[in-house]
Amino acid sequence: MIERAAILSTGDEITTGKVVDTNSNYIADKLIEAGLDVASIVTVGDVSERIVWAWEQAMRHADVIISTGGIGPTADDLTTELVARVAGVELTFSEEVAENIRRIFASLNRTMPENNLKQAQFPAGATIIPNHLGTAPGYRLELETPHGRKHLLVLPGVPREMKPMMEESVLPWIGEMRGGGDVFLTRTFQTFGISESGLDELVSGVIAEDEGKLAFRANFPQISMRVTVRGKEGEVERRVEALARRLREKIGAYVYGEGDVSMEGVVGQLLKEQGKTVGFAEACSGGLSSHRLTNVPGSSDYFLGSIIAYSDNAKTRLLDVNPDTLSQHGAVSEETVREMASGVRARLGADIGVAVTGIAGPDGGTPDKPVGTACLALAMEGTLVSRQYKLWGNREWIKTLTSQLCLDWVRRALLEIPIAESGFIRR
Repeated sequence: MIERAAILSTGDEITTGKVVDTNSNYIADKLIEAGLDVASIVTVGDVSERIVWAWEQAMRHADVIISTGGIGPTADDLTTELVARVAGVELTFSEEVAENIRRIFASLNRTMPENNLKQAQFPAGATIIPNHLGTAPGYRLELETPHGRKHLLVLPGVPREMKPMMEESVLPWIGEMRGGGDVFLTRTFQTFGISESGLDELVSGVIAEDEGKLAFRANFPQISMRVTVRGKEGEVERRVEALARRLREKIGAYVYGEGDVSMEGVVGQLLKEQGKTVGFAEACSGGLSSHRLTNVPGSSDYFLGSIIAYSDNAKTRLLDVNPDTLSQHGAVSEETVREMASGVRARLGADIGVAVTGIAGPDGGTPDKPVGTACLALAMEGTLVSRQYKLWGNREWIKTLTSQLCLDWVRRALLEIPIAESGFIRR
């Protein structure tokens, strides 16, 4: 029976901050869902002594150790050599894997560098884990140690290769090893418009300690909230759904989706389901709202276009904003942004027109309208609503927040949720 897991990530690119380690987050989520207790996540650079130390420490307190990275063909790919050293076994060469690597290069009409055959070496006794998307297979090695029987799993560091290997090979193996033990089931809510502390306070007392565990993660610009329940397969699903219903009742409009979903994906799906179209008029966000929405496949079904009206001249010429409105109230005002929203809706013939103007900084703020001031408006049949927000952060953060607000406004309009419940500080 396996109960506890450790995760190792290797690579100088991770320890130097050049690459963000998303693998560990993904693997941890999957292991928790499979019913394993994730005891530790360790990241080490491409230094032999550190990698050996990480493996030795992990084997002290985990039954299963999953490593990503360090199995490529170059000199700094040290994992396999060092796993063999830790296990006290020799390296063996798989002619079958070598031939597959040769076939991959031949299919691409490329000459194979001989160092790629390094990826056909494995610690003696290892079980190969197929990699259908790359040249580096993974492997699993069972080992008897003074701390008990350990299972060492090594996977590539490339996420697009590692994730299918987890789904197709590793997780089924974990299921077999665990047998009929308890499983962990999670439900993740993606929220926007409320702080992490505010969310924690809002759901305080909703779930008892013996019912499940709540965890929060700030993943700008949204906050993720996850509930985890442990129990027997077959009944744990019912318990998770019951807790999820309670949480939905509490956090209501702040939840824009469940699972691994984006705001733009949710908005796109709503627009498609309701047969509505949208157009944006953007100033301070520079087209970021439109960019995000058009990242969703099939967005041509509902996204009609965007007008990036940065200057006052563009606002009057492209969006029919009255020059008197600009002179009396300024470009960053609810009066101006309301005319921008109506203008883009009319110009594009959209069901919904959304507009934003503001001061992204670091310069341009005034005592009356400091950096972070953002005015939004939404126009649709029978509705024209506007708000002024006081946002925070650097220029990039402010632009991201305004784009998230624009998309959230569309979501709220389609679901008939009042815009005023956004939860941001505003005048």
